[in-house]
Amino acid sequence: MDIQLLGCVEARVRTGERVPLAHGTKLLLAALAWSPGTFVADEVLAERVWPERLPQHPRESLYIQATRLRKALGGVGQGDEAFELSRKRGGYVLVIDEQSVDTMRFRSLVREARRSARGGDTERALDLFTRALELWRGEPLSDVRTPWAETARVALRREHREALVGSAELGLRSGRVEECLRRLSRLADMHPFDEKVTGLLMLALHQVGRQADALDCFDLLRLRMADLLGCEPGPELRALRERILARDPELVPAAAHTATPI
Repeated sequence: MDIQLLGCVEARVRTGERVPLAHGTKLLLAALAWSPGTFVADEVLAERVWPERLPQHPRESLYIQATRLRKALGGVGQGDEAFELSRKRGGYVLVIDEQSVDTMRFRSLVREARRSARGGDTERALDLFTRALELWRGEPLSDVRTPWAETARVALRREHREALVGSAELGLRSGRVEECLRRLSRLADMHPFDEKVTGLLMLALHQVGRQADALDCFDLLRLRMADLLGCEPGPELRALRERILARDPELVPAAAHTATPI
């Protein structure tokens, strides 16, 4: 069983076949899969599934949705795909291997990537970061428009940004500049006021010989901050700009000297 939250909420068998789920059943699956193996109280589930208007009898309605979810998924999981939706006093537990949920796999891979990076195994760390980021299929929980889902999306976007930044930092240090440049350009569009992301993008552009573009990134951020926030970029980003202007050779690792300008 593969439960996907990093995109539309879906349940798939190992062969890749999608399991059809009604919308209400899908909401319950998302609410439980957010913390697999953890007890979730009826009140919490009801708030996640029906945020605007609770049914007249929330527990009975949850029971109906839980029965539908068991029916939808119960016949497709065998062996390591099996799952159990367990009723406990006052709530439910989705009993399933954590690695069956893409958000949990993403977090596990990112933790391993950071551990490898701290241990000096850059290649393994980059591979793990790549595997983690490939799990993203679009906006998390994109077909669940509830306050709880929006809170979850904010947390996941932050984790996604941190993983992208961690991968880019390692990639730039190891000379994978062009690969990082594509990711950083997209990330900068997503986070136009993020000085860390802007700094990495400036560094990547500088490393492929696009000094003017790197300086333009700084100028654009400075204009945005002045117009909308009434402040200037911080000292670290200003110092990076000065080093780029001075063409500091330490900004370009040895592995990047052979990169082809784009």
